[in-house]
Amino acid sequence: LKMSTMLETPELPAVFDGVKLAAVAAVLYVIVRCLNLKSPTAPPELMYQDSALARFLLKSCPLLTKEYIPPLIWGKSGHIQTALYGKMGRVRSPHPYGLRKYLTMPDGATATFDLFEPQSEHCIGEDVTMVICPGIANHSEKQYIRTFVDYAQKNGYRCAVLNHLGALPNIELTSPRMFTYGCTWEFGAMVNYIKKTYPLTQLVVVGFSLGGNIVCKYLGESQGNQERVLCCVSVCQGYSALRGQETFMQWDQCRRFYNFLMADNMKKIILSHRQVLFGDNNMKRPQSLSDADLSKLYTATSLMQIDDNIMRKFHGYSSLKEYYEEESCLHYLHRIYVPLLLVNAADDPLVHESLLSIPRALSEKRENVMHVLPLHGGHLGFFEGSVLFPEPLTWMDKLVVQYANAICQWEKTKSHCSDTEQAVSGQE
Repeated sequence: LKMSTMLETPELPAVFDGVKLAAVAAVLYVIVRCLNLKSPTAPPELMYQDSALARFLLKSCPLLTKEYIPPLIWGKSGHIQTALYGKMGRVRSPHPYGLRKYLTMPDGATATFDLFEPQSEHCIGEDVTMVICPGIANHSEKQYIRTFVDYAQKNGYRCAVLNHLGALPNIELTSPRMFTYGCTWEFGAMVNYIKKTYPLTQLVVVGFSLGGNIVCKYLGESQGNQERVLCCVSVCQGYSALRGQETFMQWDQCRRFYNFLMADNMKKIILSHRQVLFGDNNMKRPQSLSDADLSKLYTATSLMQIDDNIMRKFHGYSSLKEYYEEESCLHYLHRIYVPLLLVNAADDPLVHESLLSIPRALSEKRENVMHVLPLHGGHLGFFEGSVLFPEPLTWMDKLVVQYANAICQWEKTKSHCSDTEQAVSGQE
């Protein structure tokens, strides 16, 4: 018996080593899968019509055809890219100085936006203003907005950044209304102010996430809204809330969890303004808000529940379906005639791949539209950098400015050719 025990004992460490090795292998497998380390890097997928404009853009915007390389260890995870943008913002973010402007809306609401003057001459030597609409519940003080504005200023752009109604914690509401998914009133007021104050400026329209929906809807609402607009760039929007609501309730890619987090944030913002929105002494409160059930707001776990109970009622929609259908830019995209760049990421955990058929179909029909789809980037991430630490300036920041510069040069070339033709015909 002793002899057999002695013979078996040396084998135990080998068994433990095998278990450890298996555990390490399992952990490495999970890390590789979660971080998507086996995913290749590649240039973004481009969808566009062959036209003189498209050929000029491909020549003038190297980022459209160059490989996008995210940070080596974590950059191929759409979740980490999204979390970094959402929670940590940009690293070493700059602090551009701007002036806050206040505009009184017809219903008594006070819209605010921040104005940043250019820090250098623009590449075409003309006055160009970027009018920027941030993502849901965001404003000019968010780090990703500050980083982008600083870069745009250094490239000669004046920037006007909308602060979504109710999003700034230190600005009180002056009417019982907040920003909604597709309300363009405040953005339109900011654009009109810029056009009136700077009669010679031309506009580049930029929207991030929910802001992309608002700017596209605004441009498509009327031809007059596209006057003096050189181009529009939309980044990481979903195009249709009606189509997206079902996918946003699924656990695939953790969308249901993101939905919960965003709903929790919206709840806090709404409740911080509850006296103005729901107070009994507010005579301006619309009748539709009187049946808003605050107990349902407290227990809401999704944006859809909040939209149905509160948000749709700011504009008197009778149902959530009607609200999502009317407020989405889907029905306005085909009315946009200025150059339109639609940017998404294939690994965006918030925007389901089925929604990308909308910009794809549009780019197949319209010469003014280009859809750009890199493999990585998450939701408004698009970080670049070395192994661990990303650069403050992202691929997205550089692409928007590069595209805007190219469109400015394209328009100047067209204008110069037109002037030359007129001069020649005059001589004849």
